[in-house]
Amino acid sequence: MMKNEQRLTLDEQTMRLVEEKFEYKRRIAAARERELFGIFNEPLADDEKLALKYLYAYMPLNDMADYDGSLFLSHVREALRVRSVVPWGRGIPDSIFFHFVLPYRVNNENIENYRGLLFQEIYPRVQSLSMADAILETNHWCHEKANYIATDARTVSPLTLMRTALGRCGEQSTLAVAALRSIGIPARQVYTPRWAHCDSNHAWVEAWADGTWYFFGACEPEPRLNQGWRSEE
Repeated sequence: MMKNEQRLTLDEQTMRLVEEKFEYKRRIAAARERELFGIFNEPLADDEKLALKYLYAYMPLNDMADYDGSLFLSHVREALRVRSVVPWGRGIPDSIFFHFVLPYRVNNENIENYRGLLFQEIYPRVQSLSMADAILETNHWCHEKANYIATDARTVSPLTLMRTALGRCGEQSTLAVAALRSIGIPARQVYTPRWAHCDSNHAWVEAWADGTWYFFGACEPEPRLNQGWRSEE
């Protein structure tokens, strides 16, 4: 660990819960011990080991059947690397980082190793900006990559949306959340499952900057946060 580098921490109660869930998942996935848990036999930094245990503790069981540990380790290492590089990385509380930066999936899309690629594309555009302005600029980048089209497909991955350039609000918000997390900004997808006035739904994004959560329409560039399809009074 580098000198003066901050180490990730969880409160005692959360850490006990993570350890319990991790051991439970390990027992359930015993048939894939080598594929999933073999990475813990590699030299791992303390932060890497804790972040991996956190992901394993809370990941869906089907992910443990479909993917190998090397993919999850690559997500962890890239998330930690970005946190050490971006100017806002040290100001993000560990609890926010674990919940809204570290996760490898936004919705039910296929898991892909996208963090490094998105970081390379987006970070040069935002590295000199404030955290809030970086959110706005990242959403402009997303707007350049995706066009809206109604579809019943659920849910293409960020890289698939970039290849096809077509997706509904679910795909666009998935891309926006993934893009923000790739540059170390906490973000989450928000849904209304059904409107009261019609048989439809909608998804948008909330992102965290300097202690405050803001909303915006994914791939809908606006000059400021908390503006878009609805306005904050």
